[in-house]
Amino acid sequence: MKKLFAVILVMLMPVFPAAAAVMIPSSFSEIAEKAGPSVVNISTVKIEKRQTDPYYDRFFNDPFLQEFFGVPPQGNQERPIQRRSLGSGFIVSEDGYILTNNHVVGGADEITVKLFNEKEYKAKLIGVDKETDIAVIKIEAKGLNAVKLGDSDAIKVGDWVVAIGSPFGLEKTVTQGIISAKGRVIGAGAYDDFLQTDAAINPGNSGGPLVGLDGNVIGINTAISSASGGYDGVGFAIPSNMAKKIYEDLVHGGKVIRGWLGVGIQELTPELAKHFKVKEGVLISQVFKSSPAEKGGMKSGDVVINFDGKKVGKYRELQSLVANTQVGKTVNVRVSRNGAEKDLKIKIFDRNKAETQQASEKAQSGSLGMLVVDMNEEYARQYGTDSMTGVAVVNVESGSVADEAGVMKGDIIHEINTIRIKNSEVFNSVAGKLGRGSEVVMLIERGNAMIYLAFTVRQ
Repeated sequence: MKKLFAVILVMLMPVFPAAAAVMIPSSFSEIAEKAGPSVVNISTVKIEKRQTDPYYDRFFNDPFLQEFFGVPPQGNQERPIQRRSLGSGFIVSEDGYILTNNHVVGGADEITVKLFNEKEYKAKLIGVDKETDIAVIKIEAKGLNAVKLGDSDAIKVGDWVVAIGSPFGLEKTVTQGIISAKGRVIGAGAYDDFLQTDAAINPGNSGGPLVGLDGNVIGINTAISSASGGYDGVGFAIPSNMAKKIYEDLVHGGKVIRGWLGVGIQELTPELAKHFKVKEGVLISQVFKSSPAEKGGMKSGDVVINFDGKKVGKYRELQSLVANTQVGKTVNVRVSRNGAEKDLKIKIFDRNKAETQQASEKAQSGSLGMLVVDMNEEYARQYGTDSMTGVAVVNVESGSVADEAGVMKGDIIHEINTIRIKNSEVFNSVAGKLGRGSEVVMLIERGNAMIYLAFTVRQ
């Protein structure tokens, strides 16, 4: 039996070259020692005002209690409530800039950062990008241990990775696994391009780094897919290459600048590919008026096969390439038109300015403090919905009624006070009648869910 076992081992040895053994680390301690000091624990406090319970008011405003027990009248007062949360982050500069998730720090009134050495600092929010769930905060400190952002495009499925963070508040936790898949779309937003990993990620890991064998960060741990609410072997991280541009935009400009082409796009089915005489690419279903695409000569029915020197196969690839292109840059876009290839020169525009301009033409902020536009194919794809009715929120004024009520850019409004909002004309009509003291109930679509928001117009 021993002789047979030895023969089997010898037969298997050629299948696993000696080089492969080098790639399997005997320990992940070196990675943890290199990246660990850059990982921070983040705790936040959000102060919300909530009115007292009407039953509470009714009890303490009872005349009998006031007369015989001396209980003073109780008004319908607002009471502050503190909501606390925990997450992770990692230092990317020696002078205190930290990358994390928007859902960890967004909307917080207080942000506290605890370093690897247990020192604590109050942090300032530099900026957030809700569409990718990335945030940048900063602490006032010098000479910090900063980690380097690696090349997430170079990471391969099957490569070893390490996740570091504070799951369930347990600081300095290190878990290991592999890259299970790349380019995952999980319905989180228009720019889904997640790395999937089986490294254990749990609540509290959000915002922490996913680290490669070289000790460089290749992802920001962001989400899990779980039936139990805990680790089920499927976690998702934002690629570091996506985070690099967003980080630079937020640090140097306070907001993310994305390129805009001005087209409606869709995937090619085998039937459409046959009809348009192409094997792969992204089909242009609509070209918007006065857009960069129209000015550059693009037409409906064109199939984009190459954008700025990069091959295009899926609509999310084109979406990401356009968004990450420097505004004002003229790029070469190769399309297939009627079976013949054609090169177009197109100058990329600022998506934020385009949306604001479109919104200003079709909608108004009114008393609510938000800009909306009619739903169309582009917005449906951008916000991850099949709905073609309602209005899309493209901007929310900071400190406005809408902002305080929790309305977010990317929400799709379907109803206001049971009135069906079919388009921006109906929205403007309904919103224009809402004055101070008006009670509002909105039915909105956010991500894959329909939710109600109830609030009172106080401005």
